[in-house]
This record gives sequence, C-alpha cells and structure tokens, in this order.
Amino acid sequence: MTLELIVFIGAILFGIFMYWRESKGNGLYRFFNKMINSKELQMKPQDKTGFVYQQTFLLRLVFVGFLFLIGIVIVRFLIPIDIATISIFASMIVGTLAGTYLANFIFKSSEVIDEKSDSIEDMVHDTIEKGKDFIEDLKTKDAKDVIEKTKEVPKVEEKSARERLKDKGLM
Repeated sequence: MTLELIVFIGAILFGIFMYWRESKGNGLYRFFNKMINSKELQMKPQDKTGFVYQQTFLLRLVFVGFLFLIGIVIVRFLIPIDIATISIFASMIVGTLAGTYLANFIFKSSEVIDEKSDSIEDMVHDTIEKGKDFIEDLKTKDAKDVIEKTKEVPKVEEKSARERLKDKGLM
C-alpha cells in the first residue's frame, strides 16, 4: 500500500511536469503528427495541442496509458523482478491524469488572476472610497440629527391612555 501511495504522488508530480512541458512546446507531438498524418491533416503551426495539453479526457487516458504500458514492458525486460503490478499501473495512470488536470487548473487560475489583477485592484479601491464616503455621510447625518433634535420644540404633553379612558367613563 505504501509503495502504491508513493507511486501515486510521484505520478501526480509527473503529470504536472508533463503538462507544463507540453504547454511550453509540443515538438514530440508534432513529430508524430507529421509521421502519421498526410499533409492536409497535419496540425497547423499555431496549434499548441500535445499528448496531454489541450486534449480531451479520453485521449489523455489513451496516451498516458500507452506511455506507462511501454514503460512497464521495458522495465519487465530490464529488471526481471515482478514489481510492475496492475495496482501500481493503475495508480500511475490515475495519478498522472490527476496531475495534468491539477496543472491545468493552476495554469488557468494564474492566467485569470493575471488578467483580472488590474480590474480587481480598481474594484478594491472603488469599494474603499465608497466605504469612506458612506462613513462620512453617517457622521454628517448624525451631527445633523443631533442639531435637529436640540432645535425641536418640546411637544405638548398629551393625556395618558388611562386618563382618556377615565374621561370617557370607561374606567
């Protein structure tokens, strides 16, 4: 169980690294694309698609599974010890996919923060100014209310409810 957990965490880090590497350049994917596809079907120069970068879940799963399948076959021939079990294989695939989606989330959120940082800063400053204006309005309204209360003429005292009932003879 601990080996699988270590492999899973390592696979998450590998997925993050793989996603980051393909976001910077997709030369290997372009190479295979040129080898496999005809001239009309090859990807355009401005296309940044890679094996995991900007791919759907199913294609990411196929590419990552194929990568680890080749890796396990190579390890089985190099090291005859049976360490490549199905559970470790599954942990590597799931961890790598989780790492790619985690890296995607980090990249997207950093882009949004970079884009919105100026507008957020302006929004915070506007909110602070509105708050200051509101506090000043409250201070001036309180001062005006105190002045108005002192200027008010005292009301003529009315009879109490008990006295009115007595006057009507109900009590």
